[in-house]
Formats: sequence, structure tokens, C-alpha cells
Amino acid sequence: MEGLGAGAEGLEVAVLVGLQASGKSAFYRRHLAATHVHVSKDLWPNARHRQRRQLRLIAEALVEGRSVAVDNTNPSPEEWSPLIVAAREHAARVVAYWFPPDLAASLERNAARSGRARVPEVGVRATYRRLRRPRRADGFDVVRVVTFDGRCGFVVRGLEGP
Repeated sequence: MEGLGAGAEGLEVAVLVGLQASGKSAFYRRHLAATHVHVSKDLWPNARHRQRRQLRLIAEALVEGRSVAVDNTNPSPEEWSPLIVAAREHAARVVAYWFPPDLAASLERNAARSGRARVPEVGVRATYRRLRRPRRADGFDVVRVVTFDGRCGFVVRGLEGP
């Protein structure tokens, strides 16, 4: 996928928005890992003050001149607004990567997971009820839509923004 990532354009905070098991982490590994630091609350499931820790790690990376990808469900403005504020504090561009919900497919992929990676079905359904499509009006510079391409890859298209 050419054109993904901040590259020479400057710092970027990529906010991945979608259900559990929607492909967010796989997308990060394939398309953003080379240019963005991975920040995810899943990396410290038992830690206290996870939101504070996440914001600290985002700020640290941006101060170091490194772009960040926030790989959580980020289902609503309640979750993504602090990320946008953190990005703006460091003059970083904010890009939402929207994974449109396919509840049945996410539940199927989630059921195939094991251990901590598997989310209780009630959790996936709760996220589905809260999930809202991000918009530029929410403070994002760009909103991109990410879907599966049917060949174990992704299609990314711009929804709003350059």
C-alpha cells in the first residue's frame, strides 16, 4: 500500500477503529509497523491506569520524532478524543483507519483465537453497540476505510480527507 504512513510528511498518530478480530493488528503489522510505534492496551492487560500509560507512550514516541499507531478498538469519541488531543500537542497529523463492522465475521475470527487473544463474545457485542464511524468533524485529518481484499490482504481507501 503506497502512501500509508507518515514518511517524510511528519509525525502521525494512526488511530485504528474497529471491532475485536476485525484485522486491526494484522493491518498494523503489514502496513504501519515499519513507520509507526505500536501502542495497544492489549500489551499490558493487567496494568493499572492503562489510559494514562497509553497517553504517556504516545507522547514519548512523538517527542522522539516517531509516529504512532494506536491499536485498540477505539469505538467512540470517548476513546479517540484524548488521542487526538495528544497528537495535536505534538503537531502530529491524526489519521483514523476505520474497519467497518462485520459482527458475524469478527465473532468467527475471535472464536478461532486462543488464550488471552480470545475476547468473550459479550465483549465483542458490547463494542459493536458502541462502535461509531470516525469522521473528520471528530478532529481527524484523514479518515481511511480498511476492508479485507479476499486474498489475505487489505484494501484501503480514503473516506474523508486527502
